[in-house]
Amino acid sequence: MQVSFNMEDASQVFVGAFALAVPISFTEEAWRLGETLALSNIFMLLGLSLIFLALFSYQSVFQRQINHRLPVFVLRIVIDYVMAAMVVALVLLCIDKLPLLSEPIVALKRIIIIAMPASMGAIVVDSFDKE
Repeated sequence: MQVSFNMEDASQVFVGAFALAVPISFTEEAWRLGETLALSNIFMLLGLSLIFLALFSYQSVFQRQINHRLPVFVLRIVIDYVMAAMVVALVLLCIDKLPLLSEPIVALKRIIIIAMPASMGAIVVDSFDKE
């Protein structure tokens, strides 16, 4: 089974990420966590996001068939996470809660916090049409 990444996959990742990024991006709790949560906790969230993306992708998208496709597997996880983070950044930018120039660390922390559920929504929607 060949797993490729095409425009259909990209649109599914974007829609899945958007579905969870929007409601969470509008919460003051997420904004405040970006201001107050320690960097060590942020990195733990990032790690958890990538681990859960890998587990779900391994089981669902790749159907446990990564023996000779490990680089493709890793690249797929990175692409899905980055696309979800881009959606989160765009939503936060639209609602004026992404202080990239004035507080770049807070902006990055907010993206990582909200990208955790958004990336899971992205990979779940992307997996709907897999054989």
